[in-house]
Amino acid sequence: MDNKVLGIHHITAIAGYAKRNYDFYTKVLGLRFIKKTVNFDDPKTYHFYFGDEVGSPGTILTFFPWEGIPRGKQGSGMATEIGYSVPDKSLEFWTRRFNEYYVRVNDAGTRFNEEYISFEDPDGLPLTLIVPKTPDNRQGWETDEVKANVATKGFHSITLTLANVKETARVLTDIFDYKFYGQEGQRYRYITTAVDNGSIVDLVEDPAQKRTGNGGGTIHHVAFRVKNEEVLMAFRKKVLASGLNITDKIDRNYFFSLYFREPGGVLFELATDNPGFSIDEPVSELGMSLKLPAQYESARKQIEAVLPSLA
Repeated sequence: MDNKVLGIHHITAIAGYAKRNYDFYTKVLGLRFIKKTVNFDDPKTYHFYFGDEVGSPGTILTFFPWEGIPRGKQGSGMATEIGYSVPDKSLEFWTRRFNEYYVRVNDAGTRFNEEYISFEDPDGLPLTLIVPKTPDNRQGWETDEVKANVATKGFHSITLTLANVKETARVLTDIFDYKFYGQEGQRYRYITTAVDNGSIVDLVEDPAQKRTGNGGGTIHHVAFRVKNEEVLMAFRKKVLASGLNITDKIDRNYFFSLYFREPGGVLFELATDNPGFSIDEPVSELGMSLKLPAQYESARKQIEAVLPSLA
């Protein structure tokens, strides 16, 4: 299975305010803050990474928190909902917690025979907590208020909203080796057997939805996981052979990446497991200090002076 797409690697979204974003994901949702760095293309903006203890692929949610950016709108050609796996009998805890913290809960019910509750983060990003039918043995990050028996374990699924699902589905099946799992209404589920978790992509077909631009509370891109650079470059050949454009390999310090836009309009990334988040700080200290790409290290003082305080 080493030469396959291994489910979701990470998901990157946009936030409006750095401190509000940091507080919500670490204090309310109880994720671990695993890396504080900057946007490689805009070093005056943070790039936050949240995940489990070590930042395992399949648990990593990242944000570009552009201060004061207007709220975006979900639309066609976008990833529109992030699903997290949570333990059985934990949804009651989360419902109470969201009420306590004035988090907007939009819906609750079952989808593909799995219980869920859906809610929004402070920027309006749609999130869902899902109790999976098959056991999820990943160890969630535990805080004083969010214990292991209720903690999120990592990604369950990602939802893409599309005018037509056909060509996107073909990318999933023909390039990524996903299989069609089932359909509920206009939701089509695809799943890979290469991994046990973070393996689901839901395609929602909604021709009435309009294309919109990115803003606060929208997902920038979805990254799929591969083992290493050799597999990464093999997939580059497969994407090119399918007639799609794809970038050259990019070093993101903690993984190597390729980017391409699938036919439905969603920006996809392929990202490697290596080298991981402990390459520049020990696991016990992840997220504690600002880590800069080498090209910006000489400007550290100027960058630190303009980045918002998280205190």
